[in-house]
Order: sequence, then C-alpha cells, then structure tokens
Amino acid sequence: MAPLGIAIVGSGIFVREQHLPAALATPLLTIKAIWSRSLSSAEQAAKLIPEGSQAAVDLYSSDSGPGKGYDDLLKRSDIVGVILALPIPDMPAYIEKALAAGKHVLGEKPIAPTIGKALELVEYYKKVSADAGGQAATWSVAENFRFIPAYDYAVEQIKTLGKMTAFHVKVCNLMEESNKYYGTAWRAKPEFQGGFILDGGVHFTAALRKLLGDENSVQSLSAYTAQVRSWLPPVDSVHAVLKAKSGVIGTYVQSAGSSAGSFQFQIVCENGVVEAESRKCVVIRGHGADAKREEKDFTPTFGVKEEVHAWGEALQTGKPNPAQSPEQAVADLELIEKMLNSGQQGGSSQSTEYQ
Repeated sequence: MAPLGIAIVGSGIFVREQHLPAALATPLLTIKAIWSRSLSSAEQAAKLIPEGSQAAVDLYSSDSGPGKGYDDLLKRSDIVGVILALPIPDMPAYIEKALAAGKHVLGEKPIAPTIGKALELVEYYKKVSADAGGQAATWSVAENFRFIPAYDYAVEQIKTLGKMTAFHVKVCNLMEESNKYYGTAWRAKPEFQGGFILDGGVHFTAALRKLLGDENSVQSLSAYTAQVRSWLPPVDSVHAVLKAKSGVIGTYVQSAGSSAGSFQFQIVCENGVVEAESRKCVVIRGHGADAKREEKDFTPTFGVKEEVHAWGEALQTGKPNPAQSPEQAVADLELIEKMLNSGQQGGSSQSTEYQ
C-alpha cells in the first residue's frame, strides 16, 4: 500500500520526541506538512526528520503569512489526515476544523478539557458524519497506553486467574519545576481542571479500564484531592476508592507532588495476582507457599509508535480502530473528572455514566 499523506499539527515536546518518530517509523504514512503557532517552532520540528528519510515537508504557521495558515493546510488534497497535539484547551476547535475540511484526525488525549466539551465534540462528529452520508473523515483519539504490549499480555493473564476480587493503581512522582513538561506555560498554569492530574491521569485510567474489562467497569467512586506542592495548581494528588458494576472494589492513587516514586497496576483475582507496568508483567499464581511467580519483560515502549501505526492501518483499510474511538476517551476522562468533582465536594459519591 502506498503511504498516505498526513500533517502534524503542533511542535511541542511530545511531537518532537514521540509523534514525529512514530509517523516516520510506519510505512503506511508520510509526513507532508507541519503546522505550529510559530514558523520557528515548525522549523525546529522539521529539522528532526532525518535527511533522505522522506520528501521534504512544507511548513505552516500562524505567523507565516497568506497561504501558509492552518486553514490553508487543510485545503491540500494530498493530505488525508492530521495528527493533532496542541494545548488541551485549544484542541476542540482544531479538531472541528479538520473534520469539517474532510481530514481524518488523530487527536492527542485527553479528548477535551471537560466531559461537557467532549460530548459536544462527539455530537459534532456525528453530525459531520451524518451530513456526509457515512463518507466523512474519521476522528480517533491518541491514547498510547492502550497500545502498550505489556498491558495486552496482562489482560490475557487476568483471564486465567478466576474472578477478580480487587484492583489497585498507584502512580506517584514529583513534577519538579525543572522538568521539561513543567516548562510549558499551559501546563504550569493550567486553564483546565486538575492540572497534571488530568493531563497524565487519563493515561492511567485508560490502562486501568483496559485491565478491568467491560465486566468490571467502574460504576461509582469517592475521592479526596490535595495540592501538596505550591507550584502544581489546582491539585496535584488524588486518593480514590472505586466500585465496579460487578461489585469489585479498588483503589486509585495518583500524585504529581509525591517524593515517593511508584508505578503500580495490580489486579487481584481468586487464584492469583497480576502486576503490570509498561516494561514488565508479573503474574503470581496460587497462594502462600505454593504460589508461583512468573515475570515477563517487554521491550521498552511508550506505545506511540504502535498507536500511530494502528491509525495508519485504520486509514488504509477504512476501518477505525475501536481502541482509538472517542467513546473510549470519554470514559477515560470521566473517571478523572468524577474524582476531581468528588474531591471538590469533600469525598462525595459520584456515579459514572459513560463507562
């Protein structure tokens, strides 16, 4: 199959370190253009494309003058889709413009700043699709944690251990002021709920939802939130108790302000335990002295190359990947938003609607 032409919209850290290499790695896509707010940042991103790896890319920006803006990029017939990676508050408007122009979209997570805005986007997408008689461009959401092989393996192992009885997530680190991601103004002074809890949290709720499966989807939760570090507004920590529709109860702890580093996804079943992370999956079969520990290592990956390749396959075949559906991303966001709402209300019980 001939590679399909795409554009990358945005030139921030994640684009430079993840999206560009991922798009270059798949034979299903070829980068035709890069857009950024400033021409200088678009140029910096373009310099990362190895010479001779593909044809030269065209650059677009807000300050490039007539014929070189975002709207102009969307008019190009040789560009069938765009990878969008912009500040969270800006994403919805750029998604809508791309879909209206008939371009397929792979938009970075979270799907939107709030569930309300996410649902508006979903309705807009449905309208565009209906108006086009089913021939409209597709909208996919880039959640790379759904494409990490270790979690796929963990899901299969969970199925061999009987009924799920508990689950625990603990992801803690310290987002220091010197961190490169803190250095981006829209993250340091967020104009969206939850700050780093939202920005990073949807990764972790996506992984949790994958491990739980539909039969153990979260039905309700209660949480407390706090701002531990002065430079991480509005909150940097959440501690929650979640109850699945199956009755299984679990815990979710996330902090960007913690001195104690931790990255744990633990699923407890009747006949054993699965502990998963991006590079390793540990399976403990049985109990007590008779328990047997199995450990499987995986090639380190953040899942971005896998997700971009999956999007390329979807464009080539005309069949969107279910793991990249807006509905999945809405469910990821809902869990974080419900935790934040519960925390604001002193730990009130919150019921889910979109799991």
